[in-house]
Amino acid sequence: MEPIIIEPVGTVIGGRTEAFDDDWNTEQAVIRLDATRYEPGSVAGLDAFSHVEVVFRFHLVDAASVHTSARRPRGNPDWPEVGIFAQRGKNRPNRLGVSRCRLLAVDGLDLHVRGLDAIDGSPVLDVKPYMSEFGPQGETVQPAWATELMRAYY
Repeated sequence: MEPIIIEPVGTVIGGRTEAFDDDWNTEQAVIRLDATRYEPGSVAGLDAFSHVEVVFRFHLVDAASVHTSARRPRGNPDWPEVGIFAQRGKNRPNRLGVSRCRLLAVDGLDLHVRGLDAIDGSPVLDVKPYMSEFGPQGETVQPAWATELMRAYY
């Protein structure tokens, strides 16, 4: 496969300066879009949405710490070993994160958000309005360990 080159659309400003796993819903940050490439018209109408989906890069994850096989999420011995594509940890092959967070305000090219699980300085690769029709259709299923892991995440 050919490599893909992606230029960030913006940067996370504020919020946490290091990643730790829980209580992300208390975090507020700004997604500052690149003013050399975008103008306020780029976000026209975004303020009508309550939530946005954000694709970002785990920029502080060292390539040497990337996992490509099975491991126990958070190293918890009570949880099963599962493959990297069966979990959402930051030590992923392309080090990409996807988060849905509350959009608090749009101020020019600054998107004020709460609950974004990215840290200060994270490159933002894309922002999309969350539309319920893009959510899962029908019942969703997940293992008990995932529910336990996420209990205090937001």
